[in-house]
Amino acid sequence: MFEKLKKKIDRFKESVTEIIQTPEKEEKEEVEEVTTEGRVKDINIGLRDKVKSIVVDREVIIDEKSIEEPLWELEMALLESDVAMDVAEEIINTIRRDLIGTKRRLKERSEKIVEDALVDALTRVVSLNPLDFDEVIERREKPLHIVFIGVNGTGKTTTIAKIAYRLKRENHSVVIAAADTFRAGAIDQLEHHADKLGIKMIKHQEGADPASVAYDAVEYAKARHIDVVLTDTAGRMHTNINLMDQLKKICRVTPPDLVIFVDEAIAGNDAVERARLFNEAVPFDGSILTKIDADAKGGAAISIAHATSKPILFLGTGQGYGDLEKFNPDWLVRRLLTT
Repeated sequence: MFEKLKKKIDRFKESVTEIIQTPEKEEKEEVEEVTTEGRVKDINIGLRDKVKSIVVDREVIIDEKSIEEPLWELEMALLESDVAMDVAEEIINTIRRDLIGTKRRLKERSEKIVEDALVDALTRVVSLNPLDFDEVIERREKPLHIVFIGVNGTGKTTTIAKIAYRLKRENHSVVIAAADTFRAGAIDQLEHHADKLGIKMIKHQEGADPASVAYDAVEYAKARHIDVVLTDTAGRMHTNINLMDQLKKICRVTPPDLVIFVDEAIAGNDAVERARLFNEAVPFDGSILTKIDADAKGGAAISIAHATSKPILFLGTGQGYGDLEKFNPDWLVRRLLTT
């Protein structure tokens, strides 16, 4: 997971750590010279020439010029890993702000200073506006209506099944609405999951009005005191006006408590751009990224929350119904920084 980006982040840590340690190495050489001659010399001369960082009162102060090249290389690495440009800039600016002017006492671990700056920068961009899915389920009036949106082929239907499995495991009753009446086979695919999970599915014939399917599912849930309605929708591009109008109609006829955008982590910048555009057309509350276990770059996982100002709720980590991890910023950052 995130193998390519991890290697690039490791190179940045090594480069900056070496820069920070350089004054300490030179300071040792200068101190030895002072000791043999028995008098004090200015220990900063060689360091100023190298414009690395400054030693003052046996502290290393990190200056801007010394880390500009590693920061530039890190920014290029982030962009190559499909991190959105504005997100990459935010990360770099945070690291720069955290490191420049930092004082490190000689002998203090340089690696920790660099890692702390990375942790701070990455955590800031992936943990915007947190939303606790479980708290929403517990606190909202029942039945709770959740609408899933996104394009075809990104794992949306399987994700709905995973959410249904998770809710059922936590003793919540569930009904599924097969409101993707546009794509051939979509109803059968969802019904296959519903049957395996032992969950009721409300369906109409292919080509029926999706809003009527969602409405019937919500009414079914009300009549039978079911906790949660999960509504699948046609996988659509934001440019398909008719399908987008159908989606808006679903939300108008049966207002959802949550709208969740689903896309695959391995899509990188494409997933982030789709999230932006969907959020403009039909504002959603949070996202789920699928196939995170196959993502070598990590760009979408890092970028999507910052790009939409909406939190990541879950990460799909495999094909099984139980392979759904509740999103935790610390979990993601640890995996980006741990080799």
